[in-house]
Amino acid sequence: MSRLFEALQRSESERTGVPFSWPHLTSQPTLVIAEPEDALNQCKSVTVTPAEDSKLVGLTEKDGLGAEKFRFLAVRLRQLRQARDIKKVLITSSMAEEGKSLISANLAIAFAHRHVQKVLLIEGDLRRPTLLRQFGLPEMPGVCEQLQSGGPALSKVLHLANCGFWLLPAGRAPENPIELMQSEHLSTLMDELAAVFDWIVIDSPPILPLADTSVWARVADGVLLVVNEGNTKADQLKASMDALNPRNLLGVVLNNCTAVDRSNYYQRYYSPPSKT
Repeated sequence: MSRLFEALQRSESERTGVPFSWPHLTSQPTLVIAEPEDALNQCKSVTVTPAEDSKLVGLTEKDGLGAEKFRFLAVRLRQLRQARDIKKVLITSSMAEEGKSLISANLAIAFAHRHVQKVLLIEGDLRRPTLLRQFGLPEMPGVCEQLQSGGPALSKVLHLANCGFWLLPAGRAPENPIELMQSEHLSTLMDELAAVFDWIVIDSPPILPLADTSVWARVADGVLLVVNEGNTKADQLKASMDALNPRNLLGVVLNNCTAVDRSNYYQRYYSPPSKT
């Protein structure tokens, strides 16, 4: 660093004839922040092979209605960003099996549709992670190992080369992951990741059975609540809404909807019934 400063001083002095000095600085800076593009070079690049029935419609049915609906949801979130600071979006649901992981993955794919933006998908359900399997990838170290051992924030982030975005797996969770999550390391990790990525989508556990989601919500900028038509009960939905901070709720995504209304503000993803 000292050689760089000396070279700049000589160049400026030769150009102006006046001895060079750094304005308003009493000491030489010692911290250098790497550009996001440079930092992302340390991420391992992998190629994903999702199954045709994976319902990752942003990859398998790019021109279909489902993929278009997710792109429209991404547009709505970009519009919300004009009025408030939104980068880290938490996706959750009242109970399990309501489609939050599916919504998370497809939203990340939709964000990455605009290649100028750097998008990270976090497998935040440390107890029952499913995202790696959806993308056809084996179990890999991720959030849990990072919170336990520390190190560079991007060291366990995967670049999904043929998808155009990045994925941080859950990793192998300890017996009680909530204790691991409540450490200050999670907040530090999210701050470091937010400095690199334009959008961060967090697939969190459901709200009601566990306390994990409340921890994730504290490090997120907003929450999307997934409601599964025909499965989510009214009392469960009310309990979930009561558990969330109303100021953090960005909206509700109605999943498995049997009647798509294009005029609705919130997006509805229709999953056709499987053939038997």
